[in-house]
Amino acid sequence: PSGRRVQSSKLGPTPPRLLTEEEYRLQGEVETRKALAELRSFCQSPEFSAWSTVSRIQSPKRFADFVGGASHVTPNEVSVHAREFGLESLFIDEQLFEEDDDDDEDSVN
Repeated sequence: PSGRRVQSSKLGPTPPRLLTEEEYRLQGEVETRKALAELRSFCQSPEFSAWSTVSRIQSPKRFADFVGGASHVTPNEVSVHAREFGLESLFIDEQLFEEDDDDDEDSVN
């Protein structure tokens, strides 16, 4: 019996399963929504000092709209993010890598 214990402790814990890209994206969306709801709820609570916060932020109206239920991002910010990090940027990156590969082949010949 003692030999089995030694062997099992050497193996250690099994590593956690890594998330798929889809699971990672979904978890990010769920956790972001949850955190935004908690922030909105806190900002509506009596403990929150609205005046001191509003005096320190760049866009008080946008902040007030967010607390009232509006989105935390503008349509323009969504568009810029999609261009920089969405499928379009992946396609552009692939094209750049393909062009680099072609250049490498030309320089070798």
